[in-house]
Amino acid sequence: MASLRPEGVTLCQSWLPVTVETTDELLDDGPTLGITGDIPAMWLRDSAAQMRPYVRLARHSKPLRRLLEGVIRRHAQYILLDAYANAFNKTPNGQGHQSDRTEMSPWIWERKFELDSLCYPVQLCWDYWQATQEESFLDEQVHRMLRRVVEVMQIEQYHDARSSYSFERNDCLLPSDTLPFEGNGTRTNLTGMVWSGFRPSDDACRFGFHIPSNMFAAITLNHIAELARLIYQDIELETHATSLAVQIRFGIDTYAVVDHPTFGTIFAYETDGYGHHNLMDDANIPSLLSAPYLGYCEADDPIYQNTRAFVLSEANPYFYRGQYASGVGSPHTPGRNLWHLGLIMQGLTATSEGEKNEIFDMLLATHAGTYLMHESFNADAPDEYTRSWFAWANSLLSEFIIRWVEGKRNQK
Repeated sequence: MASLRPEGVTLCQSWLPVTVETTDELLDDGPTLGITGDIPAMWLRDSAAQMRPYVRLARHSKPLRRLLEGVIRRHAQYILLDAYANAFNKTPNGQGHQSDRTEMSPWIWERKFELDSLCYPVQLCWDYWQATQEESFLDEQVHRMLRRVVEVMQIEQYHDARSSYSFERNDCLLPSDTLPFEGNGTRTNLTGMVWSGFRPSDDACRFGFHIPSNMFAAITLNHIAELARLIYQDIELETHATSLAVQIRFGIDTYAVVDHPTFGTIFAYETDGYGHHNLMDDANIPSLLSAPYLGYCEADDPIYQNTRAFVLSEANPYFYRGQYASGVGSPHTPGRNLWHLGLIMQGLTATSEGEKNEIFDMLLATHAGTYLMHESFNADAPDEYTRSWFAWANSLLSEFIIRWVEGKRNQK
């Protein structure tokens, strides 16, 4: 196994502690602030994803439970402040993109509505409850957060007719930093799916229904329904969450499945519900590649397998083959830049030992001597990379290694 080599051991010693040691701060009033790394703000998505590998260890660690419950409380606080924001400040200090034309406040770093930002905090709640069987953290504030998540998703099913959300940025470096049509985005049909202004990369959606985020929403809504039934005895919340999950799956099956001339039936990355589809994948998670990881389908699902073959080919405009690695990049970063998140997700969803070993070899070859993962790197020159301090990728790597090792043990 590749991880037994000395360089692999050094890499593994670097990734697991980096998040709790460098990005998490337990505040005096109890909640935990989790920044993404080199940006002094708390993204709902990143802060939840960064903590996921630690959940399995929390049952036997009181300090870790306190840290995780603090993140969950902070998420609830932020979502109840503004469920449309993706990133928040430590205090109402007015930092971030205060000149954006949307309903900003001093608490908000950035207010790009990204559907996955509502899913990640729910997933962390669910994972933590499943791992520890603790219930005390599932208080009334978390209950109100879950109700707000469902409420906003229901509104954004009818974005064009019912939503008051809009977003425009004047000083954007790229067109993908703002929404067209006076900040409302392109028109969408009623499909059962939930509209999203922006992707997990923080780039604007080309079409408003981001399929990987809707896959994630379908899963997390079922978690909300279970918590509503078992913890809160909230029949209304359970009913609404269950119904919405069914509607989303119907929308994906009906509007997001297309026939590709080379790869057969695949999932589109985005659609507007009017017959237009964006065929691509992005390394940021949720992605099409991550569908089994999210729990939306099995890794051997025929449509997923066809989609995976498309994503990991030059037919995907953001797949690159380089001297040191091949994998999925993103329009968020320069061309021919691969993302460690994409490589690691390929490893997490791989079904063969050979592919997992190949992925780990590429990770060993592209950390540029830092023994840490980066946002992106040049596939032909790994020393050219973006964001030296990007905690999410290091946490995801730890999850890949833990799952890989556990899988090998279970095979014995």
